[in-house]
Amino acid sequence: MKNVLLVLLSVMSFLFSYSQKGSYDLVNYTLPAIGNWTKDQKSSFISFTYINNQNNWCQIIIYKATAASGNIDSDFNAEWDELTAKNLSITAGPKRSGVKKTGQWTSVVGEGKALFDGLEMFIRHQVLVGSGNRISVIGKTNSAKFLKTIEEVNNSITLRKSPAENTPANHNVSKVPVNKEPEKLVEKIAPVRYQFQNTNWDDGWITTAAEDWAVVTRANTRVLIHYPNKQADAYNSVLKDGLQNAWNILVAPRYSNIRNYELKPVQSFESIAFAEADATEKATGKQVHIVLFKKHYSNGNGRYLEFVTADKGAYEQEFGAYRNEEFGWDKVAAMQGRNRFAVAAADLVGKWASSDYASLSYYYVNGGGFAGATATSIANEFTFFDGGKYQSDHAGASGVVGSQKFSRQVYKGNFVVSDWQMELTNRFEGALEKYSCYFEAVRGGRILMMTDRQGTVLSLVRQNK
Repeated sequence: MKNVLLVLLSVMSFLFSYSQKGSYDLVNYTLPAIGNWTKDQKSSFISFTYINNQNNWCQIIIYKATAASGNIDSDFNAEWDELTAKNLSITAGPKRSGVKKTGQWTSVVGEGKALFDGLEMFIRHQVLVGSGNRISVIGKTNSAKFLKTIEEVNNSITLRKSPAENTPANHNVSKVPVNKEPEKLVEKIAPVRYQFQNTNWDDGWITTAAEDWAVVTRANTRVLIHYPNKQADAYNSVLKDGLQNAWNILVAPRYSNIRNYELKPVQSFESIAFAEADATEKATGKQVHIVLFKKHYSNGNGRYLEFVTADKGAYEQEFGAYRNEEFGWDKVAAMQGRNRFAVAAADLVGKWASSDYASLSYYYVNGGGFAGATATSIANEFTFFDGGKYQSDHAGASGVVGSQKFSRQVYKGNFVVSDWQMELTNRFEGALEKYSCYFEAVRGGRILMMTDRQGTVLSLVRQNK
C-alpha cells in the first residue's frame, strides 16, 4: 500500500504560472493560475506545490489508482487512514461530503485539520471509486484562502472511462416505498413515570411524550420528534439513500395511498434531509400531507421531524416553502428543541451519570512513526435523594497516555428544583451553583439536561432508581 509522507518542496523541478491542464495515470486535472507551481513526480503520485511571498502554501497530490473494495465508505476510510491520518497529527475531521456520482465513478470528499511543524493546516481529501479502482486527490494548505483553489482542482477532475458503466435505469426517480408493517395507532402515550407529561408553550404549541416520539401539536398541525432510531439514523454516504431509508422505517408503515412523493435533500456542511408526500393516515383515514425533515448538525444531534398537516399549503403557511439551499430552515429545525419537559424533584431520585472522552495521537513528521498520544476523560455522577439531598462525584484524567494526571471532586448538599431551574448548595468552595435543566424524552425514559452559568452542558442518563 502507498506510504508517502508529503512535505513542502524546497527544490523546484518545474514551474508554471498559468492555468495548467494535465493528466496523470487515470486522472485529467486543471491547476488554477495563482502563481508558480512546483511539480514533483514519484512512482506512485504526482504533486504540485505553490508558496507565496507570505509563506502561505498550497499543495495538490494526485495518486495512482489502486484496487478498490467496491464500497465507497470502506475505500474512503482506507485512503484517509493510509495517506492522511497515518502520517499527520489530525486535529479535526474528517467531515465528509455527500457522495457524487459521475458516470461509472463515485467520489466523496473529507475535510479536516492537522498539525504541520507545530502549525495548523487544512486538508481536503477526495476519493474517487469506479471500475474496480480507487484514486486519491489530496489538497493541503496552511491558509484558508487556498481552500477555494483546492476545491477548483477537485471540480476539474475527470477520469478515463472504464470499459463498462453500470448506471441503473431511472436513477433520478424516487421509488415510493411499500408499506410492509402492520397498522398501528398514531399516538401511543408513554407510560406515566414523570410528573410532567406535557409542556404548554407560550405560542400555543403543546408537547406530549409518546412511546416512539414527542408529539408537538397546535390546531390541526402535528410534529413528531422521532426518538433516536439506530436503523433510521444509520450513516449513509449518499444523503438521498439515507433519507429514503429513514422514510421507509419511520413514516411509510403508518400511511397508505402514498402519492406525490419527493425526496429533496440539500447537501451542505450541515445537510438538510427533506421528503414530502400526500397520503392517507391509516389510524384515522384522513388525507394528510407529510414532510420528513432532519438537519444533520455537525455534532450529530439532529433528529428526524415528521410534520403532518391537512395539505401542502397548510405546511407552507406555517413553516414556509421548500428551499433548495442550506439557509432559511430555522423555523423548521427549531421544532426539534420542543422535546423538553419540566423537572420535578421526585423525578430525580436515583443516580444519573455522563461521561466524555477525547484523544489525540502524534506522529513524527519525518519518519511517520508514532510519537505518543494524549487523552482526556471526564465522568460526572449525580445521586439525588428523597428529602432534597444530593451527592455528586466528578472524576477526570488528562495528559500523555501512560502518565496521565487524575482528579476527583465529591460534593454533598441540598438541591431545589423549580420546573426549569435547579440550585445545588455546597459546590466549589461552598458556593451555591445554579443550573437550567429540563428532561428530553427518549424511548423508555428521559435524559436529564443540565447547563451551568458558563454554558457547560451535561447530558445525564438514569442509572438506577
